[in-house]
Parts: sequence; structure tokens; C-alpha cells
Amino acid sequence: MNKANELLTLFQARFGTGASIYRAPGRVNLIGEHTDYNQGFVLPAAIGFSCWVGIAPRDDRKLIVYSENFREARETSWDTLGARGSGHWSDYPLGVAWALRETGYRLRGADIYIDGDVPLGAGLSSSAAIEVSTGYALLSAAGYVIDRTKLALLCQRAENEFVGARVGIMDQFVSCQGRAGHALLIDCRSLEYRALRLPAKVSLVICNTMVKHKLQAGEYNVRRAECEEAVRKLSNAMPTIRSLRDVSLEQLAQNRSLLSETLYRRCRHVVSENERVRKVAELFEQGKTEGLRELMAASHQSMRDDYEISCRELDAMVAVSERQRGVYGARMTGGGFGGCTINFVDVEHAAEFQRRVSAEYESAIGLHPDIYICEASQGAELVETADNLRKVTR
Repeated sequence: MNKANELLTLFQARFGTGASIYRAPGRVNLIGEHTDYNQGFVLPAAIGFSCWVGIAPRDDRKLIVYSENFREARETSWDTLGARGSGHWSDYPLGVAWALRETGYRLRGADIYIDGDVPLGAGLSSSAAIEVSTGYALLSAAGYVIDRTKLALLCQRAENEFVGARVGIMDQFVSCQGRAGHALLIDCRSLEYRALRLPAKVSLVICNTMVKHKLQAGEYNVRRAECEEAVRKLSNAMPTIRSLRDVSLEQLAQNRSLLSETLYRRCRHVVSENERVRKVAELFEQGKTEGLRELMAASHQSMRDDYEISCRELDAMVAVSERQRGVYGARMTGGGFGGCTINFVDVEHAAEFQRRVSAEYESAIGLHPDIYICEASQGAELVETADNLRKVTR
């Protein structure tokens, strides 16, 4: 039984009716960490882990949301839906419903069944997958034509204002716009993007350290606030800048006296990371792998030392990965303080890499990691219509 049919069966058992099925993927960021909320450049790819949503309209204004992962239901209505989350898993789908309502969409009540296989707490954006799949489903059920960029912005608003995490646009954007076999080079200011085909001989291998330190949510917001403070200070000498995206390394060095040592290092990471994104994109456009190792290593070092978002487990995973055969580059990925690393690995060595890294990391840290050999996947899509008669591939 495929996933869509499985979800249809579960939906029928819970709600007693058929459903339309939608999916949206998680993502891995290949390079460009903490640059999105600084209006910079990122290079993520959608991956083959997804959140699946079954939906059927109701005759009233109720929203009933059930999570297979948490085995729990939440009920509200369009009329009583509040403006702030409660720290519950349902904040993500209900936050999207709130953002849609606040934007002026007139939507129907609905029964919603959510089932996801994006690893939770791994930094692969299970949250964006839930948000995008729910938003896509709600809009489609009401007959709206999907504007993918607008949907991404609505989902970001939900996470910023309803959930309370000040995330940038990257996760929701690539979950909406992802393209199979490609990474997306995204300009997080203009939201212009282009799809870059991944080199044919490169596998994306994600290594989950199996740790997630509790610092992450608070420290993420701290880093964003530090960047905003640095922009205010730098604007005394550079009045035209709008974000760290507008600052070069030379300009940063020239105005170092305006910043504390901590703020200077935060800025140095963001400014240098934007340059690394551009360089990796150039390599992909040329179908080359030479130089990836140095750029990925520099990115990880910058996150470890300047942005201070790595941890012992991430550093150990990168060190283990870098010494394996067929590795074109390794670095941490995601918000930091645990989660995953992303590795470019020669296709012929990917399975060996998986085995050896698993054994060596467990020996060094004492935790057995999950290691996923992935392909870049398609973005959000309708999978099955409510009449269960035909499949739609986007």
C-alpha cells in the first residue's frame, strides 16, 4: 500500500469519508546557514521525507486536526481560532489557518489528518513541511489557485507570529518550490530563485547526530537579534545598508570598531557565508565538485567559531565524515546545537560512507546515528483527488 492509499484508509476510519491527499517535503540546506533572515543567499534542496495531509470539507466552520505521529486531535473553528500558539504540535497547522484567515481568505471548515515522516528535531524542517502541506490543502479545498511564493510567505508568517520562531523564508520556500534533482539558489530579499542541477556523481547524505540541545529555539532568536543590532551600528557609517547582505568583508573590516567582538564575528559568518553560497552555486552550474570540500569545511568552521552554533556531536560527525573515501564535503546543516550534517558523497561510495560513519560516530560519541542517502525531491503537490480516481503529479 502506498502512502496516499494508507492515509486515505486512516482518514476513512477516523472521519468516515474520503479525502484529497497532499504532501510537502522537508529540506536540507546544502550551504547558506543563518543567511536567510539576513536577506542573503541560501542553497537548499527539498528531500524525500514529507508531511502528508488528508483533507475533507465540513458543512460547519470547525477545524478538526488529527496527528498520526502524536496520536492526538485538536478542534477549533475559524471563529474562535486565537492569535498565538500554546507550544503544542498543533500550533503549526493552526498557525497556518490563522495566517490564512488574517490575510483575508474565506475558507471552509475541514477535517484534517496529518502524517509525517520528516525526522522530528533533526533540523530537516518538519515544521515547514507541516505548514506548507496544511496551507496547500486548505487553499485547494476552498478552490483557490495556489501561488507558491505567497503560500511560503504565509507559512513563514505563521511560524514567526503564531508559533513564535523568527525563522527566515528558506524552509517554507523550498518546501513549496522544490524541484527533483536540483537545489534552489534563493535570493532571500527578492525571492528570485533558480534551480541548479546537482552533479550526477554526487549523493546527498544526511547524518543525524541524534542530539538536539535545548538551546536552539532561544539561541536562534538571539542570533537574529545580534545581526539586527549589528546592522543598526554599521548603518552609522553605511547609511544605505538594509541588512548584512549589503556588507562586504572589506567593509566589515573597515568598520570593525563599531562592533563588539561578538557582533563582529556574527557578521563575519553571515557575510562570508553568502560568498560561499555563490561559489558553491557556480560549481554546481559547471557540474564540478573540485573546491566543494574547502567551501564546506570553511562553512562549518565559521558556524562553529564565529556564529557559535555547533556542538561536540556535530563537530565529531563532521570530523568522522571528512576522512571517508568519496567525500566531496561535510558540514553541519540547520539551526545548530545538534541535528544533522550534510555531506556530498560520491555515488559509488555512499553505502560504504553510511556504514563506516555510523560505526565510527557511535564509537566516538556513544550514540547510533540515523544516516539517510537522499535525492533532491519535488515540492508541495496534490497526490490524490477526493474521488480517489486519479493521481496528479503537480
